[in-house]
Amino acid sequence: MDLSLTDDQVAILDAIDTLTRPYAGASLHEAGFALPDAQLNRELAEGGFLDIGFDPDLGAVSAALVVERLARLPQTVEAAASALIRPLLGDDLPRPLCLVEDGRTTRPIRFLCEGATVLIVGRSGVSTFTATAEQVRPEPEALYGYPMATLIATPADRISHAVSAEDILTRWRIALAAEAAGLLAAALDSTVAHVTDRQQFGRPLATFQALRHRLAEAQVRANGVRWLALKAAATLDPADAALAALHAQESARATVYDFHQFFGAMGVTLEHPLHLWTYRLKALISDLGGRGGQALAAADALWG
Repeated sequence: MDLSLTDDQVAILDAIDTLTRPYAGASLHEAGFALPDAQLNRELAEGGFLDIGFDPDLGAVSAALVVERLARLPQTVEAAASALIRPLLGDDLPRPLCLVEDGRTTRPIRFLCEGATVLIVGRSGVSTFTATAEQVRPEPEALYGYPMATLIATPADRISHAVSAEDILTRWRIALAAEAAGLLAAALDSTVAHVTDRQQFGRPLATFQALRHRLAEAQVRANGVRWLALKAAATLDPADAALAALHAQESARATVYDFHQFFGAMGVTLEHPLHLWTYRLKALISDLGGRGGQALAAADALWG
């Protein structure tokens, strides 16, 4: 499978880099647990970057590339669901698009707020509703790296959609893997920059072989998550998507501890912005039943 970037994809990523460059250079020290940015969200929406998946000539692979690139930013915007799942539902649904598994509606939900579209996926089908203030309880102190809220009421009169739950779950897993790939890459870059500059015993931390081996493993994992996400976006195969999500969640579990450990005491404070990527990774680890859920989904898709 050839996953080389097309000229259009290169142009899209270059345009995103140009638009987001001022945001990437923002002061991030003591930024708090999450860093949402309404202005960035507006600029991305107005530029059409979050609607890439609606263009049949660009499709899911281009959408996954956009999600991965935006996840590298310290700021967080609702891009994954909008770029990869919203094209199955129609462009008339208001953003942000919040994903919920039927039966797990009491868990904190990423980007949930008044006016958001809540998408519930379950065995009985796929349905949406627009959240009201009375249905949402914000979680201002949540340690998730995302703006979070809890759904305290679910209306019975939801809008049903003529799309299969399997198709939604496949794209949800691709979105998870693509976002995790960007987060892993950014967290790794931040960690490498720190250990390159930090001196210990008269030499940079990056010169110690034990650290180099663990950073190399993290790089291999980040690359693998990215390529598996792009492959799944190209095939839209449920097994490919489940394996991509599984590798993403396993890689997040395996690397986040190392990243923070390499920062020493600074790694357990908000003084350095590393948490803006790693806390989001930790939130993604539990999506869709976590690693066990992805393993079962992959087995079912391959042999069920």
